[in-house]
Amino acid sequence: MQDLINGAIKFMQEDFKEHKELFASLKNKQSPHTLFIGCSDSRVIPNLITNTGPGDLFVIRNVANIIPPYHIGSDYLATTSAIEYAVNALKVKNIVVCGHSNCGGCNALYAEEKELESAPNFKKWLSILDSIKKSVLLFAKEDLAMRSWLTEKLNLLNSLQNLLTYPGIKEALEEGKMEIHAWYYIIETGEIYECDIKTQNFSLIQNRREQ
Repeated sequence: MQDLINGAIKFMQEDFKEHKELFASLKNKQSPHTLFIGCSDSRVIPNLITNTGPGDLFVIRNVANIIPPYHIGSDYLATTSAIEYAVNALKVKNIVVCGHSNCGGCNALYAEEKELESAPNFKKWLSILDSIKKSVLLFAKEDLAMRSWLTEKLNLLNSLQNLLTYPGIKEALEEGKMEIHAWYYIIETGEIYECDIKTQNFSLIQNRREQ
């Protein structure tokens, strides 16, 4: 904990002063250009991997960067409500869904029942990916590396499909008012792959930009 305290002191005494004017401009409002939906994994830092600063990204993080289908419920829907807010109140121009390699949440989808007994809400959350689990096990039941790779990629594609069920998003895409991107971040190499939504193929992001 002391490391966190020391970091907070350094921010107040040094880092904040360096960007004092920027923070002053953000005092009363925010107008982020991008909604970034990523995993809660501590190794995935949205502003670091996108080289962005305060005010640029509206960030949603949850286990396994899952986007559930849109619905109005009586429960507390954190991810759904945050997407609603970003699209309808903040009017973001871009949505990036970012998955990553060696995702613990995706791997937990294949855990034994007893392993998740102490985390019933986590188990319920992962059930959104049950159809992906069934598909992956048909192709990679024993190959654990392939199982993880397929799950992480299919999770991204599934999230893109679910995004289109949210009010206003499909219309904004068709009218050219918004862009949606799916990224796959490899932690150990720093490489980011982007999905071509039409072909569902992934290629290095710099190659996509140069096309």
